[in-house]
Amino acid sequence: QMQLVESGGGLVQPGGSLRLSCRATSGFILDSSTIGWFRHAPGKEREGVSCISVSDDSIYYEDSVKGRFTISRDNSKNTFYLQMNSLKPEDTAVYYCATSIVEIGNCPAGGYWGQGTQVTVSS
Repeated sequence: QMQLVESGGGLVQPGGSLRLSCRATSGFILDSSTIGWFRHAPGKEREGVSCISVSDDSIYYEDSVKGRFTISRDNSKNTFYLQMNSLKPEDTAVYYCATSIVEIGNCPAGGYWGQGTQVTVSS
C-alpha cells in the first residue's frame, strides 16, 4: 500500500515558479508502474498534467504545460516532483500526485492519491 504526502503549493504571481513534491511515506515509488500529477480546476474535469512510466522512464506532458513544467523523481528519497515555471492564471487548480500499477492514457489509473495541494496563480 502507498501513502502519498504532497507539499509545495501556494500563491504565486504570473510568470513565477513553484515546485511540488510528492513523498511516499509508505510503500516505494519503484513498485509502481506509473507516477504522475493531475490537476482539478473549478468547473473543469480533472486532467493529467505530467506522468512518468517507471519501467522505461518515458514522460508525458499535457500540451499546455510543455516547455514550462518538468516532472522528475528521486528514488533515494522515495519522492517525485513537478517543477512549474512561467506559471499562468489558467494553471490555478488543486494538484494531486498519484501512483498506480495500472497505466491508462500515459498516467496512473486508480491506485493511490495524495491529499492535494492548492496552486493559485494571480496578480
